[in-house]
Amino acid sequence: MALFSDILLTVDYDRTLTAPDSTIPQRNLEAIRYFTENGGAFTLNTGRSVPMASSFLETIPVNVPLLLYNGSAAYDRETHRLVNCRVIDLDPEKTINDLQSRFPALTVELQGTYAHHIFRKDPGWEAYCDNNGCPWEYADAADIPKPFLKLALYGEFRENTVASMYEASQAELDLFDEAVSYIETTYGEKVDVFRACARIIDIHAKGCSKLNSARQLQKDLGRKLLVCVGDAENDISMLDGADYAFCPSDGVIANRYTNVCPCADGAVADVIYHKLPDI
Repeated sequence: MALFSDILLTVDYDRTLTAPDSTIPQRNLEAIRYFTENGGAFTLNTGRSVPMASSFLETIPVNVPLLLYNGSAAYDRETHRLVNCRVIDLDPEKTINDLQSRFPALTVELQGTYAHHIFRKDPGWEAYCDNNGCPWEYADAADIPKPFLKLALYGEFRENTVASMYEASQAELDLFDEAVSYIETTYGEKVDVFRACARIIDIHAKGCSKLNSARQLQKDLGRKLLVCVGDAENDISMLDGADYAFCPSDGVIANRYTNVCPCADGAVADVIYHKLPDI
């Protein structure tokens, strides 16, 4: 039996696998190759979509389906198909129009399967998508591409990386708190809401979670142990439900879980080299 053949390791992407500047430490890539070469099953477990992940998929040595859209679907790289989709049971046009009119200072984005879509002009959003290698389109809310997997609400795009979305004034925090409260009150029977960071809200089908998608994949693969690594609030369910959970020491939720080194120093490598052998 290979050293890691019992383990499924799923890790968040932003500020877990990556450094704060969105680069992937080489130490992480080397460690993942070592892990998979020794029998481990490795994948990302991220809020990112297929279009947003497309720019880095060839860089990361994932060897099982990717868990995307915060658990709303898994993506099989060999067949280029989404599986285990959890579709939002709401009228897309009415929902998008309601959120955009009620929170005009925020950008409402539909994350589709081949591109991201918004419904009003936003050059900052265009630059953000371009910098992340994500195809984008403007759309009419009456003509929404299917399936309806994920909505995101963004604050002002102050730069073209996700880094500035972690920074917010008190007024911005209050606005996002108000938005979360409204969405949960109005649509809570049909959706779950995740605060990806200070100025991003993710909306998914009810019951969708990173944990559920990871456990389903673990079952499909027949692995005995689920090990997860994450850094933010949308990772909490995954980390709470994992057999073993770790967090970069500079993560937003670092006080809740066993810490490894800061993300820029190779937090995933720390888990593979220093934590998994003991497990």
